[in-house]
Amino acid sequence: MAKPNYQFEKRQRDLAKKQKQEEKRRQKLADKAAADGGAHDVAEAPPQAASIAPESEI
Repeated sequence: MAKPNYQFEKRQRDLAKKQKQEEKRRQKLADKAAADGGAHDVAEAPPQAASIAPESEI
């Protein structure tokens, strides 16, 4: 019987948690930018491809 890989499971949980936090942060920025006028949304948002790259290395 195979042993469970707890490190992999923990890493997956941590990545999911970070992704959820990042999504919340982006939503707050979008809400704030919409209230301010929307001009700051494009300048403050980091490129989305940077957050996807580390996950593909797994």
